[in-house]
Amino acid sequence: MHAVTIVDGTLHWKERPDPEPGAGEVLVAVRSAGLNAADLLQLAGFYPAPPGSPPDVPGMEFAGEVVALGPGATRYRVGDRVMAVVGGGAQAELAVVHERCAIRVPDALDPVAAGGFPEAFTTAHDAVFTQAQLGVGESLCVHGAAGGVGVAAVQLGVAAGARVVGTVRNPALRDRVAELGATAVETEGFGQHGPFDVVLELIGGPNLREDISSLAIGGRIAIIGVGGGPKAEISLLDLMAVRGRIHGSTLRARPLEQKAAAAAAVDRHVLPLVDRGLATVPVEATFPMAEAAAAYEHFRAGGKFGKVVLTSEA
Repeated sequence: MHAVTIVDGTLHWKERPDPEPGAGEVLVAVRSAGLNAADLLQLAGFYPAPPGSPPDVPGMEFAGEVVALGPGATRYRVGDRVMAVVGGGAQAELAVVHERCAIRVPDALDPVAAGGFPEAFTTAHDAVFTQAQLGVGESLCVHGAAGGVGVAAVQLGVAAGARVVGTVRNPALRDRVAELGATAVETEGFGQHGPFDVVLELIGGPNLREDISSLAIGGRIAIIGVGGGPKAEISLLDLMAVRGRIHGSTLRARPLEQKAAAAAAVDRHVLPLVDRGLATVPVEATFPMAEAAAAYEHFRAGGKFGKVVLTSEA
């Protein structure tokens, strides 16, 4: 097979040995693989793949067809369409994943959009509902609402009956976020649109003080991204006054049981929304995997709505 490969901080389309599925794993012919901020961090040397994942083949999500089963794998058959979040290795013609972490691709998702679904929607659902426990009628603030995870979180919050506010730095994209059912606002002064029961924080340190000051009583802040910087100075008294909670999370390095639980939650709670047209994957741009370097530059430039997806002819 060929795979996007990191060599001395640059990307190359190189021939690699075909991966072999282990116990309980499936081998997938990858049709599409979403690009994420974590991939840029890995390329820069700041976010290494967890043990067991290829250290030099990036990619945390893919979609494709099962082409082989490892020992004991029974959940899927050869030819089934699946998608998954993985620790790495998604940007290749072939990839392996444990069958418990693979999610069926619903008919409503085309092969390209499916490659941009798993990481965005699994991350958003896990952070907003499993961890922060957003409830019906509560209010949700989504920072970076035009990005892949942000778009997913907005749609999930709206579908759950929450009042959703999304911050969008690029004015040209606010109408598109509003079309998803959110109140789209600029980043500066977002707190005036609170109070919020849940804040999904993808920007990081610069927002944290206002996140706290705009919390409702018992509000929760879920930090899953620090693109704007990882450090903040806050008043713990403000947090105490609203009996608020702050927690951070990553998905990539979790053990199998936790990843499988997150995948099962998406299968139960999110795929029905996809089938009903209430959750979609806006694809901002596609690139052949062999042109991954150009895709990374496009992603790095910012100003996108939704996902950038790499495609393969595997």
